[in-house]
Amino acid sequence: MPHALNEPILDWYADNARDLPWRRPDASAWAVMVSEFMLQQTPVTRVLPMYEAWLARWPTPTDLADAEPGDAVRAWGRLGYPRRALRLHGAATAIRDQHNGEVPDDHDKLLALPGVGEYTAAAVASFAFRQRHAVLDTNVRRVLARTVDGTEYPPQATTAAERRTAGDAMPLDDETAATWAVAIMELGALVCTARTPRCADCPVAALCAWRLAGKPPYEGPPRRGQTYAGTDRQCRGKLLAVLRDAAGPVPKTALDAVWEDALQRARALDGLVADGLVEPVADGVYRLPTGAPVNA
Repeated sequence: MPHALNEPILDWYADNARDLPWRRPDASAWAVMVSEFMLQQTPVTRVLPMYEAWLARWPTPTDLADAEPGDAVRAWGRLGYPRRALRLHGAATAIRDQHNGEVPDDHDKLLALPGVGEYTAAAVASFAFRQRHAVLDTNVRRVLARTVDGTEYPPQATTAAERRTAGDAMPLDDETAATWAVAIMELGALVCTARTPRCADCPVAALCAWRLAGKPPYEGPPRRGQTYAGTDRQCRGKLLAVLRDAAGPVPKTALDAVWEDALQRARALDGLVADGLVEPVADGVYRLPTGAPVNA
């Protein structure tokens, strides 16, 4: 029996879906995977130009795998969270070496790729291969928390109860379930937003447990903010920008010039090296990762 949320949300999506390139019928599984890596914690408006440029340069996993990891980091530009570039490069390398250059259509094989977690594997299997999987991103979790559980926000980490709720809400056939996965995600992105939900425009407002309960305020642990200025993350970004804009290895003096706090700068640089985003070439000289042995 269809869930009560299915028909109104699917009908709403049919009339309101954004025309995004990774949703078009001609989008390859690789294009879908690239979009999913880029969209993690990043708005669509920032992703669109980077997505187009990335696929123009590396239209297949093998194209990216054959490039140096540093090229991926450099091309990632200021999209943020640059470890995603290395993870995408690692996934592309595994696809080239283990799957003949084709993104696997099996959920377990997707999940086994480096850098691919529970959400990304479900998203690629659903959006690229039209399979039935619960795709639980922040938007979906928020919609289900409000409409089904009657709470303003979901827990900080995905729970087994949320997975059961998402599974119960999915249509039974693969094709409809795949459309449902993106439809409920779109509703969370455009209408059931985190701070200013547009309940008057919501197709399931009459069914929403949170609204019917009078919109009780969130009572869970403090939600994480998005502070950036002055953080280690900003410092890392400044250091990485110097390396990204350079044609070759960079002396530490050039890195020192972009951040005043020496202790924070050293901590950020050590973190970049530990994450594989930066390689020490020699004493006091650094570069983006090449995949080749240092001092080779």
